[in-house]
Amino acid sequence: MTSAKLDPTDRKILRQLQANSRLTNQELSEKVGLSPSPCLRRLRRLESEGVITGYSVTLDEERLGLPVAIFMSVKLERQVDSALVAFEAEIKKHPEITDCWLMTGENDYLLRVLTPGLKEYETFLTGKFTKIPGIASIHSSVSLRRVKSAHSGIV
Repeated sequence: MTSAKLDPTDRKILRQLQANSRLTNQELSEKVGLSPSPCLRRLRRLESEGVITGYSVTLDEERLGLPVAIFMSVKLERQVDSALVAFEAEIKKHPEITDCWLMTGENDYLLRVLTPGLKEYETFLTGKFTKIPGIASIHSSVSLRRVKSAHSGIV
């Protein structure tokens, strides 16, 4: 896969949409200094090239009653394809796990788990997660606060 060729105007469009993906084309065109038709053409090109893969809503996890974020580093007993596939299938069954990355290095996976509190995390960990077959070790780190989010822009 090759990287998309983005000029400064494309980057302006992406920054504006990362800040507010609900902008109308008229609003977007005004913010980036284009007339609506060229702005829409650029937007459609960014979508068709796969630079923009979708639009989403950013939720306030604390207002949803999920203020505690825990990062779990997981090492599997075996790092063979069948073990990875089985573990990933199990992970998808648990809504508490909001993100999961396959990693290089000492641990195999990094997971982000959201819960209402530490007691609920303990219940999830001991009642559900540790029952997943093939796990060799788990290391948990409690997040104190988010310092930066991708919602603030990567372009």
